[in-house]
Amino acid sequence: MKKQGIFTIPNILGFYRILAFPFILWFALSDKENLFAMFLVINLLTDVADGLIARLFKIESEFGARLDSLADIFTYLLAFTGIYVFKLEDFIPHLTSFVVFLIMMSLIVVISLIKFGKFPSFHLYSTKIGGYIQGAFFIALFTYGFSSPFYYLMITWGIISAIEHITIQLIIPRMRSNVKGLYRVLKNKNTINQPEN
Repeated sequence: MKKQGIFTIPNILGFYRILAFPFILWFALSDKENLFAMFLVINLLTDVADGLIARLFKIESEFGARLDSLADIFTYLLAFTGIYVFKLEDFIPHLTSFVVFLIMMSLIVVISLIKFGKFPSFHLYSTKIGGYIQGAFFIALFTYGFSSPFYYLMITWGIISAIEHITIQLIIPRMRSNVKGLYRVLKNKNTINQPEN
């Protein structure tokens, strides 16, 4: 992966999401649902934008991949806080599946920190698609309301993606960014043990 400057447009969007975290969290904790929803949607849209810009202009970088993953974790924390504060009643009938989903998402981070001492930054295709589904679900949740079919699509895809992610974490000996998928890891066994650039 090519080395790029720190202050690229994708990285600036990633920094924005991290810096916006305490303000958006405050909107949630202050019961300002409209402001919370608006800025959460902005976070979700900048998450999509930074990846598209990085790929389109070929300015992907190791630093950018890790920054994006960290910003994703903050955005997830915001979304789950918003669910707890504003939408918990909608989720109570689906609590078991939601807890399983949260456990799987947490395991990805915990296993990465224990095994590699770093936050995960695989950027799997399944995770990217899952991120789009989750982002669309959260946007719909805070603008139109809860949809059971959409919810179960998000949960099912998220759990399957988490299983793939955890499997890769258990296979590879060191953290790598932009792994893309389990099939690629198994197909390119020769590169698994190569150090990062």
